[in-house]
Amino acid sequence: MNTSNDTHLKSIGYILWIFGFTGSHRFYYGKPISGTIWFFTLGLLFIGWIIDLFLIPSMDRQADLRYHSGPLDYTIAWILLTFLGLLGIHRFYMGKWGTGIVYLLTGGLFGIGFLYDLWTLNDQVSLINSRP
Repeated sequence: MNTSNDTHLKSIGYILWIFGFTGSHRFYYGKPISGTIWFFTLGLLFIGWIIDLFLIPSMDRQADLRYHSGPLDYTIAWILLTFLGLLGIHRFYMGKWGTGIVYLLTGGLFGIGFLYDLWTLNDQVSLINSRP
């Protein structure tokens, strides 16, 4: 595999898998629909969560093929979203200063913007990374 396009880290995927019954690893790898299903069903009653332990390498490969590497690091963006997303710090990191300030003043647009970013962060970073 071309390591220059290693957009997501398996180690982060496995760390997130520990909390995988919340769907966090699936969101990280760009699978928001199944991530949401995992969140509301506790990883399909923990069965899907256990199966995902073996699926992480393929999810990692798929993410590496799907998303563009570049100046923004996906893992940093995800860490900022996870821990400081309601403050919009991940948006400042992506250079989106206007919405970063709005998130900072409104708690991530009252949480709705945070949820939107949970679904779309990989695509947002990939779009920025694909610009010349």
